[in-house]
Amino acid sequence: MRRKRRTKIVATLGPASSSRDVIAALFEAGADVFRINMSHASHDRMRELVRLIREVEAEHGRPIAILVDLQGPKLRVGTFREDAVQLANGATFVLDADPAPGDETRVHLPHPEILSALKPGHGLLLDDGKIRLVAVEVSPQRAVTRVEVGGKLSARKGVSVPDTVLGVSALTGKDHSDLEAALDAGADWIALSFIQRADDIAEAKKIARGRVAVMAKMEKPQAIEHLADILDITDSMMVARGDLGVELPVEKVPGLQKQMIRASRRAGKPVVVATQMLESMISSPVPTRAEVSDVATAIFEGADAVMLSAESAAGKYPVEAVATMDRIAIEVESDPTYRAIVDAQRFAPEATSADAIAAAAREIAETLDLDSIVCWTSSGATALRVARERPHSPIVSITPNLATGRRLAVAWGVHSVLAEDAHDVDDMVDRACRIAVKDGFAMPGRRIIVVAGVPFGTPGATNMVRIALVGPDAAG
Repeated sequence: MRRKRRTKIVATLGPASSSRDVIAALFEAGADVFRINMSHASHDRMRELVRLIREVEAEHGRPIAILVDLQGPKLRVGTFREDAVQLANGATFVLDADPAPGDETRVHLPHPEILSALKPGHGLLLDDGKIRLVAVEVSPQRAVTRVEVGGKLSARKGVSVPDTVLGVSALTGKDHSDLEAALDAGADWIALSFIQRADDIAEAKKIARGRVAVMAKMEKPQAIEHLADILDITDSMMVARGDLGVELPVEKVPGLQKQMIRASRRAGKPVVVATQMLESMISSPVPTRAEVSDVATAIFEGADAVMLSAESAAGKYPVEAVATMDRIAIEVESDPTYRAIVDAQRFAPEATSADAIAAAAREIAETLDLDSIVCWTSSGATALRVARERPHSPIVSITPNLATGRRLAVAWGVHSVLAEDAHDVDDMVDRACRIAVKDGFAMPGRRIIVVAGVPFGTPGATNMVRIALVGPDAAG
């Protein structure tokens, strides 16, 4: 099943999309990656969804990526004596370590890590930013705050501290358990929520030991400050605009989105743009014009993938939402300005043989108008370096490792094929031609370019380029 676009689509599974038939329909409509949100899924439910996805994968013979999204630390206020309280602008409100039910003057904050890290002048956001407080006096037992923006506050509402670096891991006890369950179930990617620093990624990678790829969700100002360090260690990045727009002024998010996409492209790490992309399709069969423009903007910027959340998980039109995103991507990528914009954002290759060869392969393919760039890859590194170039020619990744093919499902323009490793150069070229023709990426009598590493099967050893003429027997 060949996609007619380079940008990938991530679809979140949920109550509206938990059956095998709907998952199959989502894949056929264009979903390349399925996301399982552990904020709402039990281990048993996650394992069942993985089983259903793998059935759909086997039926279609195409690698499908499974992304398990860990919940991360959920910071919440305690309870109130009444159902809710009303906080007035300018009033004093205390968050403290006393577990007694609160009132309009105070509430329990069951997170000593916040009280110990807060400083006077730091902001606190309650209930997704609807209520804004500023710390005036702080001690390990209580924080006296001034209400900047008041409103109704009920029990267990979320707390965000955008100005404060918390001395806790982004991996909670639940996350550790969920991560182990995801590894056992055979997930391809895990997404880490509310990270603050590169050490949060390192902790997850130490547990995973290469069994799963790690995606950093960028949704806190502290993570933005450590963007370069996080990109150095993570395998991929998600621009999680929802929570980022809570902890930062919303007008800053579009610019940060552009910065993160470009930084990820420079690093050659896949980047996913997420949250509220086709939000109105939760209840409507068609999106708003603004939403279409939003999705198109991410694609014009060269994002590897765009993601649906509640639209596919709980909406009335999950398949239509995926199909709509598919159509938007196809239309954008065929627009005459798309290629000019993507090419203008291309970065010089890094000083490695793999990057130099990937850049050369892209330039040769464009100069000679070659049908496709075929990458033989064990770890996926070769295909990712070629995808970094955003070539005009399609990218075909041939790998002997199913896990690699699945992980590459999130990468821009990469069509993965599972095949045993090449025995020698002639075998490599012959099978590259046959596979490219079979999957619709080359025609007999045309040429392709083959990129590989010798000796075969050595991760990260990209060191060879070969131009091949597709013979008439390749169609046999």
